[in-house]
Amino acid sequence: MICSSLCGYTRQHRKAVLIIFLLLKMREDKTRNRKGTKNGNVIKNPETHSHQSGDEVKATALQKDVGLISGICLIVGTMIGSGIFISPKSVLLNTGAVGPCLCVWAASGVLATLGALCYAELGTMITKSGGEYPYLMEAFGPIPAFLYSWTSVVVLKPSSFAIISLSFAEYSAAPFYPGCSPPTIIIKCLAAASILLIVIVNSISVKLASYVQNFFTGAKLIIIFVIIGAGIVLLAQGNTQHLSNAFEESKTSFGAIGLAFYNGLWAYDGWNQLNFITEELKNPRRNLPLAIIIGIPLVTVCYILVNIAYFTVMSPTELLQSQAVAVTFGDRVLYPVSWIVPLFVVFSTFGAANGSCFTAGRLIYVAGREGHMIKILSYISVRRFTPSPAIIFNGILSIIYIIPADINTLINYFSFAGWGFYGVTVLALIVMRFTRKDLERPVKVPIFIPVIVVVLSFYLLLAPIIDKPEWEYLYCTAFILSGLVVYLLFVHLKFSWTRKVMGPITMHLQMLMEVVPTEEQQ
Repeated sequence: MICSSLCGYTRQHRKAVLIIFLLLKMREDKTRNRKGTKNGNVIKNPETHSHQSGDEVKATALQKDVGLISGICLIVGTMIGSGIFISPKSVLLNTGAVGPCLCVWAASGVLATLGALCYAELGTMITKSGGEYPYLMEAFGPIPAFLYSWTSVVVLKPSSFAIISLSFAEYSAAPFYPGCSPPTIIIKCLAAASILLIVIVNSISVKLASYVQNFFTGAKLIIIFVIIGAGIVLLAQGNTQHLSNAFEESKTSFGAIGLAFYNGLWAYDGWNQLNFITEELKNPRRNLPLAIIIGIPLVTVCYILVNIAYFTVMSPTELLQSQAVAVTFGDRVLYPVSWIVPLFVVFSTFGAANGSCFTAGRLIYVAGREGHMIKILSYISVRRFTPSPAIIFNGILSIIYIIPADINTLINYFSFAGWGFYGVTVLALIVMRFTRKDLERPVKVPIFIPVIVVVLSFYLLLAPIIDKPEWEYLYCTAFILSGLVVYLLFVHLKFSWTRKVMGPITMHLQMLMEVVPTEEQQ
């Protein structure tokens, strides 16, 4: 059976797969022999016994291990990360007053919900993993899909992972340096260590990664509810002085509001994460829209109430001066147990980083499967059924990104490119309403919703450029367009020398990591 399933491979790939299979079989036979010896029954001919894991080795594919609860935890756990604990300062700075600040938080939640509803239709219509990638492929063809995967794999996903890991490191180190900021080298080393740990967890098991996500989602909801509860008590005691005259000195410039939305939406980023793992979701046509409907409104309400709680304790000036808004809140309200705030914020950011790693690996895996990345990135572990090469590759890039990282600069850079792709993806939904009428749509949103999302997405794309043109936007655009050159040289033309170079490398990496192509690629 093994030999008959290898007909689609190259000679080197067949050799690597057979070697991996033989090594695994020898290891399992030795394990059975040891167990048999302990029981007094030595197995002399393992071939006569049933090979219980044979079906699993043959059916080498990602498994449907993610249920509704895990799906909700992935959305909530990825959205509630570092943004609500860092971005309040940036949103307030760009709006200038409490009232517009709270309006931006509420409007960001509405926009995230509308975008997620559009993605619910796309995800139930095209039940493939990879987020925006398969939707762009279906609507516009391989070139836009490649430009998205090129930008996301090289910049967006690893930079997002790096940003959250840096936030985790900053909050982890803060208690050990009272009265001053932790040294930069300490923060970056902690961030690198967290990335390494998360990559290991996600490479070992999908279920383990889901359990980790569920646990840390519960932990972050605890601290969110603690902050909200304290805020309600303070409001009941009459601490409303910072909420009165809430719209005085507000900023109304085109670009300032756009930047405020950038930072607000950064806190909501993650509303599309479930679309990256559609193939691993149990009953996606039911659980995908249901998880979205439950998860995103919950996060929106929590964010608005948390920001109101902040303003019951801190004035706008004090909030802007705070190095860690949530920690300052805890010091003033929860003393002597204020230490629980940084502890649970650490849990929150770690959970968000785990969710980011979980979904990024699936995008890289799907792009490799379609031939838009090197083939080894589309292989999965024959023992653990995880896309470990893709996960490790994303981790390596993320560690590189933490070296020069500045959180606010990375947020602006990420949002600029990210919302451009969100807008194009929702535009694909509108296009397929006319070009792919044959596709079944279990969820179908009114057409005005994707139109609103597209318009707002392009507003967020253009507003900062019009208000304050900077070279970084040009660099970002140039990098995206450079993907056309990469596509022409390495995907369209497919030079023979690249296969000759990558062939031996792929074979040795296969044997090292015990990974093979999925049955879908045979």
